[in-house]
Amino acid sequence: MRFPPSFLDEIRARLPVSDVVGRRVKLRKQGREFAGLSPFNPEKTPSFFVNDQKGFYHCFSSGKHGDVFDFLMETEGLPFGEAVERLASMAGLPLPEVTPEASAREERRRTLHDVLALAATHFEEALQGRAGAKARGYLADRGLGPSTQKRFRMGYSTPERFNLKEALGHLGVSVADMVETGLLVSGDDIAVPYDRFRDRVMFPITDLKGRVVGFGGRALEKDVSAKYLNSPETPLFHKGSLLYNGFSARAATHKGARLVAVEGYVDVIAMVEAGFEGAVAPLGTALTEDQLQLLWRMGDEPTLLFDGDKAGRRAAFRAIDVALPHLKPGKSLSFGTLPEGQDPDDLIRRSGREAMDNVLARTEPLAAMLWARETEGTNLETPERRAALEARLAEIVASIVDESVRRHYRQDLNERMRRLLSPPASAVSWSGTRRNQGGSGKGRWAPPVPLAPRGGDIARTAAVRGGTSNLPRNEALLLFCLLNHPWLMDETGEEISALPFANSEAAHLCRALLEAHMDGHISPETLALPEELEAVRRRVCALASPRMDWPAYPDTGQEDVRLWWRQRSALHLKAFALSRELREAEQQLGDDPSEANFAWLRDVHERLSAIEGTEALVEGFGAASGRASARSI
Repeated sequence: MRFPPSFLDEIRARLPVSDVVGRRVKLRKQGREFAGLSPFNPEKTPSFFVNDQKGFYHCFSSGKHGDVFDFLMETEGLPFGEAVERLASMAGLPLPEVTPEASAREERRRTLHDVLALAATHFEEALQGRAGAKARGYLADRGLGPSTQKRFRMGYSTPERFNLKEALGHLGVSVADMVETGLLVSGDDIAVPYDRFRDRVMFPITDLKGRVVGFGGRALEKDVSAKYLNSPETPLFHKGSLLYNGFSARAATHKGARLVAVEGYVDVIAMVEAGFEGAVAPLGTALTEDQLQLLWRMGDEPTLLFDGDKAGRRAAFRAIDVALPHLKPGKSLSFGTLPEGQDPDDLIRRSGREAMDNVLARTEPLAAMLWARETEGTNLETPERRAALEARLAEIVASIVDESVRRHYRQDLNERMRRLLSPPASAVSWSGTRRNQGGSGKGRWAPPVPLAPRGGDIARTAAVRGGTSNLPRNEALLLFCLLNHPWLMDETGEEISALPFANSEAAHLCRALLEAHMDGHISPETLALPEELEAVRRRVCALASPRMDWPAYPDTGQEDVRLWWRQRSALHLKAFALSRELREAEQQLGDDPSEANFAWLRDVHERLSAIEGTEALVEGFGAASGRASARSI
């Protein structure tokens, strides 16, 4: 046999069908599949579908169906052998030797699968027999009853040194086969090979075809050297290339289950029993590149769920480094964190499925977890330290091979850096009260850009947010004043018509007021507005406060109104201009996160903050309205 089945399986594992087909057919994601125009028949509506999880393509227009080998043979007219050679080269695999020895090795693999299947049955029977009482008690204490034991083919290895060896020997299995499958311990210094697994609860581990390839054993006694023991590396068992429950999870995720990787066998079982059937686990190791590729064959964005302790956090951080070079458009990871001191089994047993749902609802994307790792406990008080963080992030991003993903990560991290280094600012109330200073002066104008605390998002101005934003209070107050004092439009009509409004509804209402005033219909009794503008007017009136905004109300003296209007409109124009400059500074910093652009951004923030404290102190302000003690606007 020139190409052993194991070699063909390895090619299929390394090459998703969409990668091979995508070199010839333009595919687009459609649910869990990819769709494209048939390469076999001319058509305008896609009838050609690719499913990476199942490893095949299907063309409805021609009825053709197959795997990566079939696709090359159909589309390029290659014989099977040449198609295998082409795909092996794409997968980076050397062709197997065409020798009798190679054929013998492949036959040997089939024999070893049979040996492991017999061992799994032996362990299952031992668990359910008299010798398995202690193991059944342990499992019952962990909430793993008979139905769960049967579902996961759990077993028990008795304490005797030769129990499995003798049982399989009676079935005709040779000692050599048991040694090669890792069931027996042997060596030059061991006269008689003996059972590797003794007095342990046994968890059979399968490949993605559901064949048993090894075991994990959980010790029942505390004074053993290893609480968990896996099969050694064998021709069938490579723990860095397998996932516990991978076979069942692949079928579950194809039906819509969420793909979640946890840390241990019992955690997987607890997750599946609670309804999370797409749960898998690495085999006692940190996530490997091969395991990551297996995950991505099952789902585009699997969730890694780590224990809520320092070790779990370290494992999450290590997984970032494994994943970064291999990220592709649509292929990433999300991260979930469990409560401190709890693993999935603990959480589900104590708090039920709902608690796990809550954990999975709060997962973080890979980019956020990367940022948390790089900035955790970081001191950025000096330019040199900030530069060091920038350099470290640039080096990390450079490890991403895909150009498109690399570009978006660079933009994302630049934006996070910009927000992190934004200067802290005082909290601002739109009511005009400066909360950080405990101020209570009437008419104090709050700027349209309250800055975010260090590390938070910079709050956007209405000018930055654009016409779809909520109605800014300051714009509402200017309109409220015009509604109550239309004579201002006689005195400053041109200035009013030139006022910029970030909110499109406010701008529309201002134009309507100017037009109505020109027609002589501006008084509250005669002003008629379309229904949508009438709703805006009601919102404008609702935002005014008699105590804070008394100069804009109808009973205010004209001189007080003039002073208030000049101050309010002047500050509005200044803040609007600074908001536009802020947008330019932010954009420039995103394109070039240099120290000079950081300085520019900080300067704009400082000038916006300075506007916050600006107020007019006018002798006699308020006297025209019977408020002789009121001096500040």
